Amino acid sequence: MRKYLAGSIIVLAAMLAGCFVARAQTGQDQGGQPVGADPGRGQGRGRAQTPSPTASLPFDAHDFSGVWIGRSSAFNTLSTTPPPMTPWAKARYDAAKPGIGPRAQPLGNDPIMVCDPIGYPRIAFYNAYPMEFVQTKDRLIEFFDFFYVHRTIYLDGRPLPADPEPTWYGYSVGHWDGNTLVVETTGFNDESWLDNDGHPHSDQMQLEERFQRVDHDTIEARMTLTDPKAYTAPWVSVVTNWKLTPKQAMREDLCAPSDELKYKEEMRVPAATKK
Repeated sequence: MRKYLAGSIIVLAAMLAGCFVARAQTGQDQGGQPVGADPGRGQGRGRAQTPSPTASLPFDAHDFSGVWIGRSSAFNTLSTTPPPMTPWAKARYDAAKPGIGPRAQPLGNDPIMVCDPIGYPRIAFYNAYPMEFVQTKDRLIEFFDFFYVHRTIYLDGRPLPADPEPTWYGYSVGHWDGNTLVVETTGFNDESWLDNDGHPHSDQMQLEERFQRVDHDTIEARMTLTDPKAYTAPWVSVVTNWKLTPKQAMREDLCAPSDELKYKEEMRVPAATKK
């Protein structure tokens, strides 16, 4: 049985709610950069960071192996300035009822709250959860702690399939441009959200990602989302800095419908009906 501990969901909900409170209390700059506390396991974006003693160690720019934690100025999304939506996307966005954020409804319809797969790229934005790169000569596997799922990036020179079977995480191929890994992904279904606010995407979505290991402890990642059915222009992400965390343990953080039902009965329903 898939096991997604109810306590883990509660921690996530509290973390996200706390972050919105902190943002309301401390404010943001004009670019959406939080200037208060960060919700991720001690990884504070708003306070000064102690330089890592291992950042200057020698490293292989073409080797991403290790466990990493992401840091981004955007809150669980590509950026705080999405491009204009098409009428098709706006209708889906209006129908989305997030469980957190400015449009939050305690009994919302976020697909992940019924244990639907979180999908890509949304899963990459949960900065409180680690991600592990497992690398071989012909593929790079991106293994996510949250929802305990993996994504494969093929590095063997194969092209993108012309008509891939639509999936939650797409079909990804990568190639090296100097020290930058360029990853192209297509073949998505249209059933997941892009972020916590309910931004949609269609099955025409394409992603280009650029990863570069800039020092021993840091991978910089940029993403450009193109989806003409949903957005009138490409959506360019802010930079995510993935920080090496070799002592971070990867957990079995699965989603089980029985746990989600218990969480709904104990947390979401009382919150929705509380006077």
